[in-house]
Amino acid sequence: MSSSVTKIVRWLARLWAAPYTLGGLLLGILLRGEMKIVDGVIEIHGPRVAAFLMRLPPRAAAVTLGHTVLAQTPVLLELTRAHERVHVRQFERWGPFMGPAYLLASLYVACRGRDYYRNNPFEIEAFAVDQIND
Repeated sequence: MSSSVTKIVRWLARLWAAPYTLGGLLLGILLRGEMKIVDGVIEIHGPRVAAFLMRLPPRAAAVTLGHTVLAQTPVLLELTRAHERVHVRQFERWGPFMGPAYLLASLYVACRGRDYYRNNPFEIEAFAVDQIND
């Protein structure tokens, strides 16, 4: 692919995931998180972000929404970066359908008596990267 076509595709992927990115950014602002951009992804952390993530089922070290990653601490942002980047790519593929697809996948595996988080195909893909990097 030519350089200009690649750039257009990247921008379309960002636009496709933008509703979630904006939601993650708004959440980070409301939680007064510290923000920085790493490799085109907005990374947010802070005490209120950590408190929010600890209330999620399951408790989360980090969560991805589009091109936004919220994590409890800067160290956890670094430790979960490869895993969360897989989710960024998933948001680029699925766009506005990512949330419903993720939830339906969790429901499906839970109805089959399996762990709704660890056996979710989206998480299996992300955890595979973790195992490669260990």
